[in-house]
Amino acid sequence: MNVWSIVVVIIMLGVLVTIHELGHFWVASLLKIKAFEVSIFVGPRLIHWTRKGVDYSIRLIPLGAYVRFTDIDENGEAVTSDAPDLLINQPRWKRLLVALAGPFMNVVLGVLIFAVLFWVTGFTSLDIGTTPRGSQLSSQEYTVGDHIVAVNGQPVYTYLDFYFAVDNEVRKIDPMTVTLKSAETGKKYDVTLTPETKSRPMLGITTYQTTDNKYKGWEILNVDEKQNNGKPVLKIGDYLVAVDDKPVADEDFLEFLDTRNEGDTMKLTFVRNGVTMEKDCIKTMITYANDRGLRILSYNVDSPARALRAFGYAAKMPMAVVILSYKSISNVFEGKEEVYNMVSGPVGVTTVVNDVVGDVDDNVGDKIYMLIVISGIISIGLTFTNLLPIPGLDGVQIILIIVEMVIGRRLSKKAEGVINVVGFFLLIALVLFAFASDIIRIFVER
Repeated sequence: MNVWSIVVVIIMLGVLVTIHELGHFWVASLLKIKAFEVSIFVGPRLIHWTRKGVDYSIRLIPLGAYVRFTDIDENGEAVTSDAPDLLINQPRWKRLLVALAGPFMNVVLGVLIFAVLFWVTGFTSLDIGTTPRGSQLSSQEYTVGDHIVAVNGQPVYTYLDFYFAVDNEVRKIDPMTVTLKSAETGKKYDVTLTPETKSRPMLGITTYQTTDNKYKGWEILNVDEKQNNGKPVLKIGDYLVAVDDKPVADEDFLEFLDTRNEGDTMKLTFVRNGVTMEKDCIKTMITYANDRGLRILSYNVDSPARALRAFGYAAKMPMAVVILSYKSISNVFEGKEEVYNMVSGPVGVTTVVNDVVGDVDDNVGDKIYMLIVISGIISIGLTFTNLLPIPGLDGVQIILIIVEMVIGRRLSKKAEGVINVVGFFLLIALVLFAFASDIIRIFVER
């Protein structure tokens, strides 16, 4: 594990949590609610000042932040008071807004991260581009620039949920219906992509099938778990250079692959982290389909209209994250995905960041880009994590306030105690589950 990966994760999560806590503070200030302390990060104080009765500090360790809405006596106990400007004495609707402000700020931050990223680097749209000759889409009537709105009747909002739907929800050998919206007339129409199937030895990989200039190979985007009789040889991020010494860059490579026989072995030549490797892979015949031909266009932001459109895609990112999370969890319950892939804790996040930081094939710009994307997704994800009804998270306070609104009074101390105890055990269980999932995932992916 690269030490810089750990540093990046600590700083990333620290900043995201800080913005979350500042959301509570800003909304409380707007509502004239008293705050006693605002701490940026934790640990020993580096800088400290007081303004309008609020103690501000910047601390050494970037592991989070906190806002204190209660006064503390000499013994460290909370001071009870009937002062009207205290959070505890506010109307329920004000307390609810303050509780919701933290998660809301994480959504806003996530959208802003993607918006700035898209404005600077350009954005990937859902506009259909030119399709390769011989692909499934090439035999259909469509217009370049028309907008993809659904896949098999399910709406898609960004490139994230679009690629998930195309790559994970429809088998390559099954027909797919794509709903397009005409850029000229605004009318929607469907095109059905019907695959032409053949059989060949299983490589079990998803690639762009365009040759990389550096290694003269295919960059691997996904690996089928059934490759090599369930013991995959290749990994995501590898570059497949040759099969049985036949370069994938050769024009007749696919024809060559069709001549391989089932039951033998294929010698795969590939590059992993800059190192060329050779390993045998058992040949298993599979049925495969011709390329669907779905290509989506990317744009640079060179006009106000493009800037507004880029922001529109950024604003849809929370919806895409919700959809991907829901579908991923559904796949676990349906047996399509392993349970340990349902959640990811700090170890899992650090592993993802380590893969980005340690990738020798990406330049610094690409690494920064991916880290910004990861931070945007995590910021949005923190919104929904914090809405869980678990002590220490905003969700439990939100639920308690809503219950108060429904029954017209505060819950008894005993009832709150029971909820907190149950929530505490749920929190411990979730932490242990996330940690175990991260560890299992590391060993499985080795």
